[in-house]
Amino acid sequence: MSESLILYQDSPHPCSYLEGREASNIYPDPNKPMTNRFYSHLIQYGFRRSGDLAYRPHCLNCQACVPVRINTAQFTLNRSQRRCLKRNQHLTISHHSASFNTEHYELYCRYLAARHIGGGMDHPTVDAYINFLTSSWSDTVFIEIRDGERLVAVAVTDFVQHGLSALYTFFDPEMKSHSLGTYAILQQINIAQTHGLPCVYLGYWISDCQKMKYKQNFSGLEGYKNQKWQALNDEKL
Repeated sequence: MSESLILYQDSPHPCSYLEGREASNIYPDPNKPMTNRFYSHLIQYGFRRSGDLAYRPHCLNCQACVPVRINTAQFTLNRSQRRCLKRNQHLTISHHSASFNTEHYELYCRYLAARHIGGGMDHPTVDAYINFLTSSWSDTVFIEIRDGERLVAVAVTDFVQHGLSALYTFFDPEMKSHSLGTYAILQQINIAQTHGLPCVYLGYWISDCQKMKYKQNFSGLEGYKNQKWQALNDEKL
């Protein structure tokens, strides 16, 4: 970045991804007003947002969390992704403002109850939902995916200056066989390509975390390692 930035680190806490490990994060100076333009710079250095808060993992003796993004110019569909698009070709897509919606929230609760049993997220509140997914400064849309009138998935998506950030996707747990998480990312890639945006950010990837394995199925994947973005080939995954 073109100017210096004061960073703050929190106290160690149990890691959400790797059992038995401690994690900590760094945060930009809270006295510096956050804007979408500022966040667009931070995300290039591996930062992520949760609600209004931007953060990046910074753990002692551990660099397991790798920020990853898809280079949309290098992305090509594989056979599984083509099947996913064909399987879901009847679904419809629409964009909506990042505001509370009861239908979205009910789907979110059903998704967490099925996918995060006992993980601390399976009993959400309206305030926790709003504080996690929405922000006072971000350029965020909720991408609805419907099967006729039925809401089957929502992809919460941030628009940054040079790309999209796939913040969180939740879907109908009864449609697990439709690979709606993959389908949502394919739609985000398509939106980025349509708008001439070079990147879709996918958050963090950990090689030993099964829940993150899906990210390595996308071609054009890049990781922020050694203070630069670089292609992640099969040998690095």
